[in-house]
This record gives sequence, C-alpha cells and structure tokens, in this order.
Amino acid sequence: MVEWVNKYKKRERSLGHILDKPAPVLLTTFYAQMVAEGSIVSNEWVRRACERHLKDLKRSEEDPDYPWVFDEEKAWRPIRFIEKKCHPTKGNFKHLVMQPWQHFIVGSMFGWVNKDTGMRRFRESLIFVGIKNGKTELESGLADYMAGFDGENGPNVYFLANSQQQSRLLFEASRSMIRKSPWLSERFVPNRSEIRFPATDGKIMAMSAEKSNKDGENVHFAVFDEIHEYQDYSLINVMKNSCVTRTQPLIVYITTAGFVLDGPLTDMVEQAQDTLKNYGDDINSRTFYYIASLDNEKETEEPTKWVKANPNIGLMQMVDMITDFKSAKRVPREYADWLTKRFNIFADADEMSFITPEILKKNNQHINLNTLLDRDCIGGYDLSDTEDFTSACLEFPLDDGGVFILEHSWIPHRRYEQDKNPERIRMWEKQGEITIIPGDYVDFSYVYDWFKDMSEKYNIVQINYDPAKAIRLNKQMEEFGFKTQPVRQGFFTLGGPMQNFKELLLDGKVVFNEQSMFKWYLNNVELITDRNDNWMPTKTSRSRKIDGFAAALDAHVSVIDMLVEPDDDDEPISQFISFR
Repeated sequence: MVEWVNKYKKRERSLGHILDKPAPVLLTTFYAQMVAEGSIVSNEWVRRACERHLKDLKRSEEDPDYPWVFDEEKAWRPIRFIEKKCHPTKGNFKHLVMQPWQHFIVGSMFGWVNKDTGMRRFRESLIFVGIKNGKTELESGLADYMAGFDGENGPNVYFLANSQQQSRLLFEASRSMIRKSPWLSERFVPNRSEIRFPATDGKIMAMSAEKSNKDGENVHFAVFDEIHEYQDYSLINVMKNSCVTRTQPLIVYITTAGFVLDGPLTDMVEQAQDTLKNYGDDINSRTFYYIASLDNEKETEEPTKWVKANPNIGLMQMVDMITDFKSAKRVPREYADWLTKRFNIFADADEMSFITPEILKKNNQHINLNTLLDRDCIGGYDLSDTEDFTSACLEFPLDDGGVFILEHSWIPHRRYEQDKNPERIRMWEKQGEITIIPGDYVDFSYVYDWFKDMSEKYNIVQINYDPAKAIRLNKQMEEFGFKTQPVRQGFFTLGGPMQNFKELLLDGKVVFNEQSMFKWYLNNVELITDRNDNWMPTKTSRSRKIDGFAAALDAHVSVIDMLVEPDDDDEPISQFISFR
C-alpha cells in the first residue's frame, strides 16, 4: 500500500496536480481545463463548475452583452498575498502553497468582475469539501486579505459558526496567522475581541448563532464555518442584510456534509446542483459553487476516487487514511462519520437514524388530491402540549402497497413568535401546511373542525389517537360519528408499525407530495429500541419536533392491515388507488 501511495503522489506531482512551491502563474483556468478534460479526477459537480468557468470565458469574449470578464490580476492578487504574507496556523512550515484547486476557487471568486465597473461578480460562495483540506488556512488568509488589502474603506470581517466556541477557534487561528508573520504583525493589531487593521480602519470579529443580539455592522466579508450544523437561516440572514451598503461584499460558506438534513446546507447544495446542471438558465449567476464529494458510496472502496471529496489528498497521510477507514467501516457510527466528514455524503448518524436525503428522494412522488376523493383512509392526531405543535393526518393505502400522507399542523401565535426560525413557519403557512392560532395555546377545536372538513372529501374509516391528552377531543369526535381507536404509546404497539413505515420509505412507497413540514418531521425522527429490539420514535434533539410523524404513525397502526393483499375469495378491505 505504501508503494502504491508513493507512486500515486509522484504521478500527481509530475502532472502539476500537487504543488510543493507556489506556482509562477495563475492556475484558475488551467485547473478548470484539466478537470473538464478528465486529467484531474473530480465529481460531477466540480466538473460542471469548471465547465461553467470555461463557458463564461467564452461568453465574455464572444457576447458583447455579457456583463462579466475574468481579470487575472485581480484573481491572482489574494493568492499571492496568502502565499507570500501568511504563515500556516499549524505546523512548522514557513509559507503556504496554494494548490491548483484553491487557485480555481479563490481565482474565480476574485477574478470575475463587471466589465464596466470592475466590481466583483460573486457575492456568495459555497465551498463544500471534506475535513483536513486546508479550510482554516484558507479562511484565515482570506479574512486578513479582506480586512486590509481589498481596497475597501472600513471593512468589517466576520468569522461565523453555530457555536461561540467554534467561531472563537477561527478567530484565534487568524490571530495566530498574523502573529507568525512579521509582515502582518507590523500592520495588524490583534486584541482579544477583535483584530484591527488601522490603515483601512478594518476589523476582524467572531460571532455565532448562539449570540442573542446578532447585529452585523456593514459587513464587507463574512465566512461561515461548518454550516451543516445550522438549523435555520437567522444568522445567515443577518449577515446578508448588513451587506446592502457595500459595493462588493462577499459571503463564503465553507463546510463538510452533516446530519441536519433540512437546514440551510441541504438547500444550498440543491441550489448549487440546479445552477450547475442548468447553465443556460443563468440561475444564481452571482454565487460561486465548489461541491466536492464522492459521486456515490461505492467509491469509498476506491482510494483513487477519494480526491473527489478531498482535493488536497495529495498532501495528506493517505496510508493512514486508508488504514483508519478500513477500521471505521466495522462501526456504523464511525462509518457514517467518515461518509459525511471525509467523503461529503449526507448519511445516517448511525444505524438508528430514520431518514437520509437519498431515502427522501425515493419518496418524491406526487398524487393529485382529487383522485383521493371518497377513498378510504385512517386518521391520526398528536395533541402534544397545548402551547406547542399539534398535528393531525390522514393516511391512505395505495394499490402498490404504499401509502399517501396528508398532514396538517397548528401552532399558537405566542409559540410562533418564540421560534428560532419563524420565517420557516411562515413558509409552511403559505403552503397550507400549518395554521398559526391566535393566542397562547392551541384550541383543539381546530383539530376537530379539520377532521370534519376532511370527512366531506374522504371516507375516514377510523381515527387513531394517543389517549394521554385526548379525552375531551375524542368525545367530540365520537359524538360527531367518527369511529376512534386509542393507540398506546409503547414499544409493543408501535414497534411493528414503525419498522413497516421505514421499510415503505426504503422502497420509495411513502407519498406526501413533498410537504415541507412533514419532511421536517421525518428528518427529526430517531429510533430507540427496547430489549427485544422493538422500535420507538424519539426526537433527535429537544428543539426538533416529530408531532406530525407521531400522528402518521398512530394512523399507520391500522393502515398496515389495509395494505395486506386480500384473498381472491374475499372482499377487498379497501379501495386502492394508483399514482397519477
């Protein structure tokens, strides 16, 4: 293995894919060409990003109406600065050497400018790479450059992370880089709370999502670290809104994959793929994307493909990486961590996780609700606490053995005002997936009225419920004429339905018309087991709600029986429907 690794690295050096000293010229376009022609191994999305650069170059030369040009001098300026003036934050190396892939990223962000004004094209950048790919050095070097050498008066530079501890680590790394460089230490004044650059009145500061008062001050440059941990856009929106008075602000998101599957990162990756796949539509033309990951999980067995997620792999201890990976494969949680952190594949946190992006994609079918009229279904509801989320659903059996979920939730206005991400709740409200109730609590009559309205459209065979908090509501249901059934919340009752529901998800047979809120509920579910390996759902964290899934699971307890294939001599248990 050692001999193979040495041969691999020697070959990559001979081709100029690994550099031991700074390149004498800018390599942005060189890297794009090498990737596009297949000389440098990459995944689909890096290749498309490189093709985007080459197509943009051609348009800038041939189309007089194309507003952007590539200025090599502006592209190379921050690269030269980092290599000549910045010292590594760790190790005994005197200088940094920017690799070809870093030339492509930094050169693209700074080199593409408006042909009339010279102002930068890209206002945002998503850099999606595995851990140990020089992220800290790149973040620190760019922060130092933007604070003092971007030609901006009074630039405010922010290091941002989900936790204050992480943002401080980035800040301290930048301070360490300055102290190790005599040239920088003469020009910067690193204090405990901020790093100042007196010549431009620039400041470098740290902020986190934990801070209650998130007021960005006229941001020139912001670098978000590990946004896979973010559950909402609150801090991101603060920074974006504080850039409006700057002529050429830049926000950079540098991250690996993670386990929060409904946060900003998954949205950004989807937007990146949409943009890169549909070049002719000019989607997000002012956002730069570098999405490095393995194309599929099978490539974990081919170390030559690991460069797709780790463009700096030629500088890593590959022998140790291979050995460590072989060991990690035996432990589900460690293997999942490798998939996400090293290979940038969104994966289960462990064997007890309930859902993944890949499983969700399998269940992206849509059904016209008009085809469900007068069809049999089972209702379910989860009342939770009156001051929190309350959910109800109808579950329909389908003729392929799958199910359709129609779900609705309610939340009191006071609880909505206290939510960390009220914008998301407003989005769900506009989509008709949640109702914000006036006052401090959820009046359960809203749930009762919803089921009454639904009964005019669909044949609700039965309504299942958790008896703990439903005595009054259940009595109203029965008085109206609904057949109701309590579902005891325990391993014995829910274990089988829980397992069956996951099997349906794995087969792509759970249809919910991609309702955003129900997708959120699914993402929040984790499994726990009893001594007999029966399953129960639980929340991944205190703030992550599963009420909508709990309502669906209560309904599924009875829907399972409706999915059993009837004997030829028997009457069908239910009338099934097909996908349209």
